[in-house]
Amino acid sequence: MQSMTRRRFLQTSLATGAALAWPGRSVLGANDDIRLGFIGIGGRGGSSIKWFRKIKGCRIVALCDVDEHFLAKKVEHCKENGEDVRTYHDPRKMMEDKDIDAVVISTCNHTHALLTIWCCQSGKDVYVEKPVCGTIWEGIQMAAARKQYDRIVQGGFQNRSDVGLREFFPWAAEGNLGKLKTVRGLCYRNRSGIGKRETPLEIPDYINYDAWLGPAKDEPIYRPRLHYDWHWDFNTGNGDIGNQGPHEMDLCRWTLGDPDLLPTKVASFGGRFGWNDAGNTPNLQLACFQAGDVPVYFEVCDMRLSPSQNASPHYKGTRVGAIATYEGGEFRGGRGGGWVYDEKGEKVKQFKGDGGGQHAENFIQAVRSRKQEELNSPVEQAYRSSSMSHLANISYRAGEDAGMEELEAAKAQDEIARDFLERFQELLGNWNVDFKETPWSVGPGLTFDPKAVAFSGNLAEQANKLIHRKDRKGYEIPKLT
Repeated sequence: MQSMTRRRFLQTSLATGAALAWPGRSVLGANDDIRLGFIGIGGRGGSSIKWFRKIKGCRIVALCDVDEHFLAKKVEHCKENGEDVRTYHDPRKMMEDKDIDAVVISTCNHTHALLTIWCCQSGKDVYVEKPVCGTIWEGIQMAAARKQYDRIVQGGFQNRSDVGLREFFPWAAEGNLGKLKTVRGLCYRNRSGIGKRETPLEIPDYINYDAWLGPAKDEPIYRPRLHYDWHWDFNTGNGDIGNQGPHEMDLCRWTLGDPDLLPTKVASFGGRFGWNDAGNTPNLQLACFQAGDVPVYFEVCDMRLSPSQNASPHYKGTRVGAIATYEGGEFRGGRGGGWVYDEKGEKVKQFKGDGGGQHAENFIQAVRSRKQEELNSPVEQAYRSSSMSHLANISYRAGEDAGMEELEAAKAQDEIARDFLERFQELLGNWNVDFKETPWSVGPGLTFDPKAVAFSGNLAEQANKLIHRKDRKGYEIPKLT
């Protein structure tokens, strides 16, 4: 009965009266402290606690996680730091805590949007990890909630606070390298398969599985581990193009000048090769976008050079980052800055970064000032960068199995796609991939209308179904626009 009361409270009272009940500025705690709550305190959430703990004027007052074991460990760590924290096993209960000014969300991708909107409705500012949304539609609702409830919402795109990158992009925009020709994002990670069970995973009773699922479907899980490996299941994650990839997608959009609209063309192909595990997201993927007159390409490779080698491939010395090719040179970089290279491939100018270590502090600064323009990664930009990954996955998921003959035909139409396939042909040979058993999946070239938020043309009906999923009862994401 209590759970139903909380749900009704969130779906009615908050939805209709939060804008009146909560002022534009949070009611701060003693000594003008920013009182912080954290939802999701595993690996990434644990790191977030350390970041915010160092900021003067921040006070950790509440922790929430669906896993009681995570909670117990973090409570002990907080006690060691002299922090008296309240704990919650269900995020809906945390929303009722009026002694929280801002919430840091580091949960599974599929819950980011709903938790962010709940926080906005309950008068709390939000720092939400990437991808900020699990679908394109969710991101649009998050931006609407931020505006409707007048909250500060920062996306966890730490590159936006990297001093080297913040120096390079304005420098390039001034024309120092000439016209931009192409942009390439790279996500090469040294990963392994996640295994596969014969029977569904039994969820331990110390995990609030209903809250963990949130809007996602309640489907049997055939992987050995619940935590983290949800990334590789489209029900709860977005593959590496939607895990690590959004950081580099964000760099691509930054290179383009942060356009207000998403690309109008997208095509993607790839596959999950060599691992024979329970995952269904690709471990090798290429996405192609048309953004104005500049083509954007994004590569994902989670496979080692071979099953026996503990090393991953790279492209021009870069594994995770972006490469922007201009008429007068090329920038290769990412978190920590990068270098400009001349046409001969020689380094000519460095933009030394710091890893974006002030990103959390940037959020706190905006929480205090209530100035949206001070945010380095406002949700309006963050959801668009996240949605680049979703566009790529929509094409991939709408794709069909294809053999090497069909891929050879595709190679003839695109030089960069040809280069991608030729570079990874040897790698897949090292893994003894049989393309008859594990074929490539080739997605259609989709036309997207970013204003109507809809696809048109071939397979549009199937693609449009992936813009917004059907949420599980009790965890419906509200439509705010």
